[in-house]
Amino acid sequence: MIYPYIIIGMNVEPTIIEEKRLTLLGSVFYGDPFHSAEEWTVENEIGKTWQRLSELLEKYSILLEEINTNPNVAYEVHIEPEEYEKTRKYYVFVGIEIDEFKDIPLEMFIKVLPKTRYVMFTMKVKELDNAMYIFREWMPSSGYEQSYPFIINSYDERFKGLDNEQSEYDLYIPIREKIK
Repeated sequence: MIYPYIIIGMNVEPTIIEEKRLTLLGSVFYGDPFHSAEEWTVENEIGKTWQRLSELLEKYSILLEEINTNPNVAYEVHIEPEEYEKTRKYYVFVGIEIDEFKDIPLEMFIKVLPKTRYVMFTMKVKELDNAMYIFREWMPSSGYEQSYPFIINSYDERFKGLDNEQSEYDLYIPIREKIK
């Protein structure tokens, strides 16, 4: 099982992904994910949410194998509600992609993300300056703006864990052309 945790870094060039809708099945946390432990550890609330998902995926493996559209990929979605700037609390949803809603476990949640285009960057762990570059430099000069207040981290076989600096994952930012 892939057991990722967000650490931001990036690749050379972004890729624009045409409109796509994602339907995810997984676990959710709301609040300050770093209130119990520092960032970039499996002991904080994001790490605990991944642990909970891993246990549920194992518990319901037979059922979930039928509906998991890509067993080699797992997602982490950070969703900023309207009150985020004031509270600094947000949703973290971790899960797998599905394409149908049949017989899902009661302990799990479904999240249907809106159909939108994305810009995708391949990130390496512990390259924090690159994330700042994306939002402070690349996005303002790109001709795009964020279409929805969330980001997605997509983890596959390239992610080797938090301690492996060669670990990679893909960062998806929902975009639309800038409104002039």
